[in-house]
Amino acid sequence: MGKGYNAAIAGNPYIVGSFACIGGGLFGLDISSMSGVLSNDAYKNTFGNPGSNAQGAIVASMPAGSLVGALAVTALADKLGRKRTIILSGWIWVIGSILQCAAVNRGMLVAGRVISGISVGLASATVPIYQSEITPPAIRGRLVSMQQWSITWGILIQYFVEFGCSYIDGVASFRIPWGLQMIPAIILSLGMLLFPESPRWLIDHNRNEEALQILADLHGKGDKTNDLVQLEYAEIQQQVQFERTEGAKSYLDLLKPGVFRRVGLGTSLQMWSQLSGMNIMMYYIIYVFQGAGLTGRRGNLIADSVQYVLNVLLTIPAIIYIDRWGRRPMLVIGTLLMGFWLFLVGGLQGRFGHWDSIDNNPTWVITGHDAATKAIIVCSYLFVCSFAVTMGPIFPMRVRAKAVSVSTATNWLFNFALAWAVPPGLSTIAYKTYFIFGTFNFAACIHIFFCFPETAGRTLEEVEEIFAQGHIFTAWKVDRNVGKKTVHDVLKDGKIDTGSEHEEHYNEKA
Repeated sequence: MGKGYNAAIAGNPYIVGSFACIGGGLFGLDISSMSGVLSNDAYKNTFGNPGSNAQGAIVASMPAGSLVGALAVTALADKLGRKRTIILSGWIWVIGSILQCAAVNRGMLVAGRVISGISVGLASATVPIYQSEITPPAIRGRLVSMQQWSITWGILIQYFVEFGCSYIDGVASFRIPWGLQMIPAIILSLGMLLFPESPRWLIDHNRNEEALQILADLHGKGDKTNDLVQLEYAEIQQQVQFERTEGAKSYLDLLKPGVFRRVGLGTSLQMWSQLSGMNIMMYYIIYVFQGAGLTGRRGNLIADSVQYVLNVLLTIPAIIYIDRWGRRPMLVIGTLLMGFWLFLVGGLQGRFGHWDSIDNNPTWVITGHDAATKAIIVCSYLFVCSFAVTMGPIFPMRVRAKAVSVSTATNWLFNFALAWAVPPGLSTIAYKTYFIFGTFNFAACIHIFFCFPETAGRTLEEVEEIFAQGHIFTAWKVDRNVGKKTVHDVLKDGKIDTGSEHEEHYNEKA
């Protein structure tokens, strides 16, 4: 029987860890598949010129499906495996894309977006698990951060497809982009056939020999007797045994002392990322720039595209340096900056804006103040840059399927609520919307400073010792070296003797 994957591909951790990121790109495709058509007359006429509440519901239908998908991860990722779940998510996305492309009314469009959302929910929860379980600790943060980068690429590519198709008259201007977005999902589902299953999942299902061979292909050039491979194999076995006896058997187990703290931090981080206001700048940037006084459909689309390009480019430094800079300082700085830019946008809108009507919808808009318009656009760009460099690449990686599904479900719950609430908010309380999200950012900064310890560059096992230190409300007191182990420590704990020469080899790899 064949391995079921390509051993040569498995030997490159960057290829293995980054290909699954296409699953994150699907979410990006969805964001701009909506943001790019909000000013499209053919779209508005086809779906009955949706008002602010109806448009919010259409956009929110995708994260509603993602909430279902994220909660289903426990049953699927633990039973089918990480690899098969990612493949399944790709095919579900194809079905959703077909329904959206063929949609003739709001009901059909919403159904397609809900199905696509289930796909994104599965992928968004499973891909980080897969990456964290199949890549070495030294590059794990970088590769999991690429999940966020793939989202920014999905947003950018789909937006430019939407921009190009906007020059087409009629329904093809939005149906073509909605149809083309199934291509990456097909590539994901077929391409994952060349990649191995998670060794941790295989050991958890008593398929130890397969897991050992995959570890050998991943880290030992196919040699099962390689000391590093044997060491990792023993560590995973110990951790799996621990999880079987002490791990979460049900969602109620996530409420146990120690576990609850980590699940709480994971869910709150997902919550804060949504409450940061990034939804406004991604889903509804057209509305933001309309309110700033940027008139003309083409001009607005071009200004929007600059924002998406910045989102892609400014995520790169964080991916490269995330393990060096640390997650904690990036989050503290990022939330402060984002709150500052949003308060500036709200202040400028409040000072120079007034109520008007755009497309028969009440809109708080700035007219005749070119400097204020440009300032709001610049602040919006700086907000996105601040998110991309600091908060964008941060994903919780410390927990397994049940805890990940809960934290990811929290992300989609808040995404759903905000995607629906922002259009009515902008049409009722206008510029005050920005003050609300700015306040959320400042609250997040305080929470992160007091409660979030640093976990950059740690193995999944070493993180246990970080939380064993306590400091629930004094996270800054946890030294960055707490929990770090040399290979000598690991070998001593695991009673494995590989010799000093191999200790040096492992330390160098780690």
